[in-house]
Amino acid sequence: MILRGNVPRMATVWALTMGVALAWTGAVRGLIEHPVGAWRAAGAIAAMVAFSVFYVRISRAAVAGGRRWVDLAAAGVIALALVALMDVGGEPRLWALLGPIWASAAVLVMSPWPGMLVCAAVAGGYLVLTLGTDSGTAFTYVTLCFGIPWANRLQLWFWKIIQQAEAGKKAQAALAVAEERLRFSRDLHDLVGHSLSVIAVKSELAVKLAGRDQERAGNEMAEVRTLAKQALGEIRSAVQGYRSVDLAAELRAMRQTLEAAGIACSVDEPPRDLPAEVATLLAWVAREGTTNVLRHSGATTVAITFDVREGELELLMRNDGAGEAGAGNGTGLTGLAERVTTLRGEFRAGPEAGGHFVVGVVVPWSRSATIG
Repeated sequence: MILRGNVPRMATVWALTMGVALAWTGAVRGLIEHPVGAWRAAGAIAAMVAFSVFYVRISRAAVAGGRRWVDLAAAGVIALALVALMDVGGEPRLWALLGPIWASAAVLVMSPWPGMLVCAAVAGGYLVLTLGTDSGTAFTYVTLCFGIPWANRLQLWFWKIIQQAEAGKKAQAALAVAEERLRFSRDLHDLVGHSLSVIAVKSELAVKLAGRDQERAGNEMAEVRTLAKQALGEIRSAVQGYRSVDLAAELRAMRQTLEAAGIACSVDEPPRDLPAEVATLLAWVAREGTTNVLRHSGATTVAITFDVREGELELLMRNDGAGEAGAGNGTGLTGLAERVTTLRGEFRAGPEAGGHFVVGVVVPWSRSATIG
């Protein structure tokens, strides 16, 4: 399943900034266990707030694809100053938690190998600072120096995977539309290209003959008229064939497309022996609904159902992406409403209770009328 919208972005930022809570834990414990003057404590808290702001700015920029070197440098200066100035009683272990937290911001800005060197430098600095103290504490600190930064690096990598998957889904939908347009343009060219070329040649010939052989010019123009009618008929046939679709096949293709995009899809089997115009209309409704889900919705599930009632048939396409969809109906849905009206049907599209978005159409139809 592919997450959409701002939720995964914000979740990633929160995950990247969780280390700040650990830094605050060390700072608060340091102030409690080793009290200092009120002004000095207030200055330390203000510096921690500034450090946190810089850290959040670095994380947000990393998620957006940017790098804030100045903020990283400022956060580093603050962390170093706090460790140096708040070393009360020769126990820097609590305030020194700022080291791995700053390193976890550095790896979001730097490439992997420079980031690894930063982590090693922070760990080495702590070992020098606490030389001769408890080895267990030193081991824990060194582990944090490498664990927290590379957990952040992994979280950022996962966010980029989500972005690439979302971009791939959009590209897949755009490619499907482009391929369909290319197919139709190719078919249209093959059908009428020759006829139009002949029409152009015969029209030029008729113009040249008009002054000296009107009878032959008239014959040429009569052939032009015949060719034009044939070309028009071929165009109408092509368009009619393009619009006439196999409803069951269309539904299968839509289900495959949605599932390829990570959207769970359930589709009812359509009624048999539907009139061609009804089947075509329902296929267009399902196709437009699928396009809206892929392009404009944050849906994770889609359900297409059919309901046969007395004298009418209803198609409902329901998805759970109403909260992510854009406001209002697009031109595609407006065009569908016009198509439904031509068959004396009813069309609706909009959000409903439970965070769902529904596209529905009701058209007159009965099995007995089809059989008869």
